[in-house]
Amino acid sequence: MSAEAMNPVTPGGPPETLPAAGAAQPRKRARHRIDLRRLGRAALLGHAGRDRAPDAIAHVVDAHRAHHPDADVDTLRRAYVLAESSHRGQTRKSGEPYITHPLAVTLILAELGAETTTLTAALLHDTVEDTDVTLDQVRAEFGSEVGYLVDGVTKLEKVDYGAAAEPETFRKMLLATGNDVRVMSIKLADRLHNVRTLGVMRREKQVRIAKVTRDVLIPLAERLGVQTLKTELEDRVFAILHPEEYEETRRLIVDHFASPDPLAAVAERVREVLREANLSADVQLRPRHFVSVHRVHRKRGRLGDTDFGRLLVLVGETADCYAVLGELHTCLTPVVAEFKDFIAVPKFNLYQSLHTALATPEGGIAEVLIRTRQMHRVAEAGVVALGNPYAAGGEPGRERTEGGAASRANGGRRPQDRPGPALPDGAAVGAEAGDAADAERADPTRPGWLSRLLQWQSAVPDSELFWSVLREDLAHNREITVFRQGGGALGLPAGASCVDAAYAQYGEDAHACMGAVVNGRLAPLSTVLEDGDTVQLLMGQDVAGGGPSPDWLDHVRTPAAGLAIRRWLTAHPANAPAEDARRGEPLPRPTLPAPAARPLAASVMVDQPGATVRLAGCCTPVPPDAVMAFAVRGNAVTVHRAECPRAVRMAAAGRRTVGADWGDTGDCRVTLRAASFGRPHLLADLTEAIAGEGVAVISATVEPPSEHGVRHTYTLHLPDATRLPGLMRAMRDVPGVYDVSRARSAAPTSGV
Repeated sequence: MSAEAMNPVTPGGPPETLPAAGAAQPRKRARHRIDLRRLGRAALLGHAGRDRAPDAIAHVVDAHRAHHPDADVDTLRRAYVLAESSHRGQTRKSGEPYITHPLAVTLILAELGAETTTLTAALLHDTVEDTDVTLDQVRAEFGSEVGYLVDGVTKLEKVDYGAAAEPETFRKMLLATGNDVRVMSIKLADRLHNVRTLGVMRREKQVRIAKVTRDVLIPLAERLGVQTLKTELEDRVFAILHPEEYEETRRLIVDHFASPDPLAAVAERVREVLREANLSADVQLRPRHFVSVHRVHRKRGRLGDTDFGRLLVLVGETADCYAVLGELHTCLTPVVAEFKDFIAVPKFNLYQSLHTALATPEGGIAEVLIRTRQMHRVAEAGVVALGNPYAAGGEPGRERTEGGAASRANGGRRPQDRPGPALPDGAAVGAEAGDAADAERADPTRPGWLSRLLQWQSAVPDSELFWSVLREDLAHNREITVFRQGGGALGLPAGASCVDAAYAQYGEDAHACMGAVVNGRLAPLSTVLEDGDTVQLLMGQDVAGGGPSPDWLDHVRTPAAGLAIRRWLTAHPANAPAEDARRGEPLPRPTLPAPAARPLAASVMVDQPGATVRLAGCCTPVPPDAVMAFAVRGNAVTVHRAECPRAVRMAAAGRRTVGADWGDTGDCRVTLRAASFGRPHLLADLTEAIAGEGVAVISATVEPPSEHGVRHTYTLHLPDATRLPGLMRAMRDVPGVYDVSRARSAAPTSGV
């Protein structure tokens, strides 16, 4: 298919602009859409005088000033003059003057709201590679920042996109992007224009470039949040790789828009509801792009009248988003299962919006997106909308995105002062690896996922392995957010397990991870995490002596985790089976001999003179437990902990209670249960910890291991009841122990 003959597919554009697969369409002019033929003539005639911008970049200037009204475009004029003069005489395969390519790339970025530095670098991005202009000349004329960006883009072009060269090409792309995401923004715009003009190339080359774009560049555009570029790249690649399915989808869209869109009536009803609530909002219809319609069609098997688009509601403030949501859910019929709040919890690519759905009177479902105008700008342009992240002063959109996603200026450092990509910020192991995940929303110039990619790519010397792992990682195009027990969040690909969370938080220290607690419940490390889960990772204290199980490789989804596990297993081939057995080997069921019985000195004062006082064995109360006492035969009183299930049942049954309280504390007997992961010498370590607290073990039993570990029960004699909290802390500190609690007996309902 001739991509060059296609009209650009503008998200939300009218149906008549949609191209037919394999057929050239008459070119229709659109706002800010570049006219290659006219610009080619302008380029051949030379540049304009110094007092006005060259006619060839008038489109760029208009688009740029729409986002940055006060921008100084003199730099753009000078950059165009240099680019045009240096590329003069060069042509593209289409026969157009070569200058039309950097102009088109620059216009794409200008329409997204890129700042002047990025646009200047986009105009010059091919000069160092394809002309006599040197990088030193660019730096001298336009400054080190522009030189840095041009150099970064140039490095991506030094290797041809041949099949054998792809791995190293994209490794260089990651390294260049690691210090400044604007390099990737220029590269994505460059690829979009090249894909638009693929029609002049052989079919096999079109397919090869389309596949690389699909596998790597489109996922990277998604991760940078540049949805406008991503959706057009998706549609154009879809048309090249799947022309029959593309044509079918195009036909469905054209047929749908041949009649009035039923979403228009829903939009008018939404406007009416918001007007009555005195909420100022702009309600728009947002037709789905080709690939989105195709996905919905494949998923549902059929398309309803409301499946071809969504409603977009734009408001001024974040609070207005929730006000709109409340009105719509009150006055219309919401589909509760479809609600998602990406404002409170933004996506990994800075995306913020409320998603909901409304049931229509005809039985359809209308999806609704609610966001502020600033959120919409970031949703469309991603990191491009954030301006210059390294500028000393603020630029529009730079200081803060809505919802608190701040864009820090990297300490005001110039690009030449920034650290090299081999040691990216946030790529450290241990606790600092978790900091990189938290920086995912705090510093969009270094997204957490990018730091993770840079971290593991430096550990993969083989380019083919790097390529396969990169493609596998980018294939996970949906991410989830899980929350750490102590605060903070981790961004992980959908399908990630507790193993992935451990390596994301602790780096290679995660080798010593022994288990996890998910949403307050003990869970195997193989547990697949869901968006919004709370995860507590249980770590052994001896990090150097620990090691992962080979079984962990069956549960990892992130490259960093898989590579770290493989490295450890390769370096410890003899230890791997032993470590695996360490987590699953059954432990004996010992019973330790009881020491000589000692009288209990802990006294309980009861309101029954002369009564014999007994402490209930089912709950073993000790000071300062709240207690409940019951009179029994033989002028005796049995004392239970107040929350003891048996005591609660007795009180509910009307058994006579006796007032009771603790007197002077002294020695006492208590039963504790410890839950742990199985490992050699665990029982010995636990009894040593108990003895270290000056406590005698009367008896101990160990239940057979289960999926969730091993449970120990100890009956202990404390010389002083006040030592109980310290004893329980000492037991919890034993490596492998994740819980210690007072025993609660499932006692029968009758008797004491």
